[in-house]
Amino acid sequence: MTDGIATTDQLAPASDARYSPIDTPASKASSATADLAAEVVIEPKSGWIAVDFRELWNFHELLWFLVWRDVKVRYKQTVLGVAWAVLVPVLSVTIFTVIFGNFAGLKETLPPQLVASYPVYVYAGLLPWLFFSNAISLGGQSLVNQRQLLTKIYFPRLFVPTATVTGGLVDMALSFGVFLVLMAIYGVRPAPMISLLPLLVVLAWAASLGIAYTLSALTVTYRDFRFVIPFMVQAWQFLSPVVYPTNIVPERYQYLYALNPLVGIIEGFRCAIFGMPMPWGLIGVSALSTAVLFVYGLFYFRKTERRFADIA
Repeated sequence: MTDGIATTDQLAPASDARYSPIDTPASKASSATADLAAEVVIEPKSGWIAVDFRELWNFHELLWFLVWRDVKVRYKQTVLGVAWAVLVPVLSVTIFTVIFGNFAGLKETLPPQLVASYPVYVYAGLLPWLFFSNAISLGGQSLVNQRQLLTKIYFPRLFVPTATVTGGLVDMALSFGVFLVLMAIYGVRPAPMISLLPLLVVLAWAASLGIAYTLSALTVTYRDFRFVIPFMVQAWQFLSPVVYPTNIVPERYQYLYALNPLVGIIEGFRCAIFGMPMPWGLIGVSALSTAVLFVYGLFYFRKTERRFADIA
């Protein structure tokens, strides 16, 4: 500085000086806006959608609540309540024994040691059949009957038919208690193989779920399927060995017949209860068809799920 006057060199900044921008609220907002400038497009997935098992687990407490609600609602405002779970199989056994066992003579096709206990034989087939038929009848229409839930809140839609089908296990347990009494009346002792019943119950539950998933998704999309389900259940009963043994089917068609998942399950129930040799071949084929039905129903449900709220 000369005579108090700053020279040009003193006013100019040094060549190696570095400037950093001052962080102000305005500059931060501008930076954030720039970061969000990229456009994000959210589109529905096309084709088959994988099942999010983590999401299902996160909502598992809701599933148990829906199961309990379905069990309570099923017998709410009824005259006999849960007694229907006992009366239906008892009345069915009585009718089948008189019509098919005595009049049609189907009990004569059984081994001699089982002829006298034909009602027990029929009841053993009715246990998985009644669970299966109720599960696909109620589960197939569960989404339509509860469409208010689909349009108001989000939760895993798979829980609706799953809760309906799983609630039927309570009826099955009550019916099994009556079955034990019937076994005592006819002097049928439980065989050690009865310990395999839980495995067969799981197979019946999985087969029911697979069909209920498919039918519930179809019923939401095509409402006339509501009229198809009762006819399908009625036809399925005669295609399953509920009142007759599988040995009346020619041997060369046995494994083809076992593609019906109820064939191996019902025969397994009877053999486990009466201590007869287990038909592992039939059970294996039925288990394979059950797995196919379950996987297909699961993924078909997921494929059509994105349209439920719009068309329910």
